[in-house]
Amino acid sequence: MDDNRSARPGFWRIAGCAALLAVALTGGSVALGGARDGTGVNVAAAPGAVSSPALLRGGDLDAGVRALQAGLRAQPRDFAGWATLGLAYVEQARTTADPSRYPEAAQALRRSLSLRPGNDAALAGRAALAAARHDFAGALADADRALALNPYSERALCSRVDALVELGRYEEAARAADTADERRPGVPVFTRYAYVRELRGDVITARRVLEQALAAATTPGDVAYVATQLGQLAFSQGDHAGALRHYARALAADDGYLPALEGRARAQAALGDRAAAIRGLEQVVARAPLPGPLVALGELYEDRGDRARARAQYALVDAWIALARANGVDADLDTALAAADHGDKAAALRAARAEWSRRRTVHTEDALAWALHVNGRDTEALPHARRALATGYRNAPFLYHLGMIERATGHRSEADAHLRAALDLNSGFSPLGARAARAEVAR
Repeated sequence: MDDNRSARPGFWRIAGCAALLAVALTGGSVALGGARDGTGVNVAAAPGAVSSPALLRGGDLDAGVRALQAGLRAQPRDFAGWATLGLAYVEQARTTADPSRYPEAAQALRRSLSLRPGNDAALAGRAALAAARHDFAGALADADRALALNPYSERALCSRVDALVELGRYEEAARAADTADERRPGVPVFTRYAYVRELRGDVITARRVLEQALAAATTPGDVAYVATQLGQLAFSQGDHAGALRHYARALAADDGYLPALEGRARAQAALGDRAAAIRGLEQVVARAPLPGPLVALGELYEDRGDRARARAQYALVDAWIALARANGVDADLDTALAAADHGDKAAALRAARAEWSRRRTVHTEDALAWALHVNGRDTEALPHARRALATGYRNAPFLYHLGMIERATGHRSEADAHLRAALDLNSGFSPLGARAARAEVAR
């Protein structure tokens, strides 16, 4: 990107995190880094090849998958085609909340590697699959293998940043983002850099980078993706009206883009339009019943007094987690987050401890702190809650959790300060959490 080096990305953001759950990919980010045959020809661009990432960029992922499948029936030894199909299955699993696609992705990637051992496209695809299953150590290893073969693989460069972030290795992630920006500047890399900056509390740079990425976006998929990232950033900093404007831009580019529909509903709830928020989230979970929107919808039902419908949403979270685990996804963080407030508190603590033992991130520190809190172990929870904010990350739910834990451990003045900080940062961070924070401050 054309900018001075201090603000210039080596960029990052996934979605959601969090949430973050599955690592966010856009239609424009499923590009192969350049599968090459022994002659150095880019197979994905070779005449007659069926593996072109352009098949996956037109906005209809299912149609792209069908085209790849048909092409591979005609050319079953196209190793790059199998790699592209594997990555497409990963994207299908993410966009439909159907983790049963992950075993199919693994099979396609194995086929690619059996046809051409060590090809960088399949290794990059395997890194994306490992990240989607929350095997971030495996994702990092495969990304490094792919980059040893092709240092300019966009997918591998991005997966490497994703993995380092999700392992809590933030300084290394920042360096990896710089490297990715130098080698393959573009929307997928820019958004990752922005998230790295956000995690360090540098919201101004994160916003500027995302605005630059949006200006550089040329496809509807990229516009929708980056505008949604801007909406999520605005929402997290309490600018709910600004978030709605960004989501409107995203939906103008792709009116069915689920992260934008979910984000719009959350912003509507924060602005007091609960009915519109519920309608929006009902639309989202009908298409992709992921834990995040299911919990958000359940809390809105609960906030209006409809506990039966709320419990039904929380039960669907448990069903999704069971399905995810059956298809090789490590769902401990999802379990910890959902169960702590809306399920089996002991199970939440077991899951949070298991996830924290594997990786130390701001999110696993916060999840463990909150799981300990709801199990009455606040003295043990307090240092984890403080570490969750140690990077400078500006996150209202984390501040709320810290404040509630400080209140339980007798740190009244610190608790009030952090609860007020949570509400000042984002007064609509959660319909139930924000209400509880206000009640505690008023006591």
